[in-house]
Amino acid sequence: MSGSVSQSVLHAGQRAPDFELPVAPDHKVGTSQFRGRPAVLAFYPADWSPVCGDQMALYQAVMPEFERYNAGVAGISVDNVWSHRAFAEDRGITFPLLADFEPKGDVARRFGVYNEQTGVCERALFVLDGDGVVAWSQVSPPGVNPGADGILNALEGMASERRPVL
Repeated sequence: MSGSVSQSVLHAGQRAPDFELPVAPDHKVGTSQFRGRPAVLAFYPADWSPVCGDQMALYQAVMPEFERYNAGVAGISVDNVWSHRAFAEDRGITFPLLADFEPKGDVARRFGVYNEQTGVCERALFVLDGDGVVAWSQVSPPGVNPGADGILNALEGMASERRPVL
């Protein structure tokens, strides 16, 4: 990881902190909306940066694969709801982009992925199980799009654990 991260990153087996963040001025989304099904949380540094735009557009493109596992998806950055709205409209993103804006980076800090030096989230992925426990996490360098393979492998692994052995 680059810079100074506020605490250690949450890893598999740790309970994710409960949170609720604005997706619009009058609407919030949080962990309670994902209970009972897997959740993909994609922390990213900033709307409008080329790598972030490509990453979020990729997740929109592979949304049918996420839905195959009944997984909810949310992007999280320290940008405000208005930036998120314009960014989502520009990129055709339909999953929620959550504003970890005020207090800035509070949720990212609780996941251990807020960079104090740069004032933005690290590029980090978390897959939570239906109980809100981290099943998989990854932190990537800011300039690297982590793709979707790790997420899909984690979701497949969780689905395999639930399948009965014949």
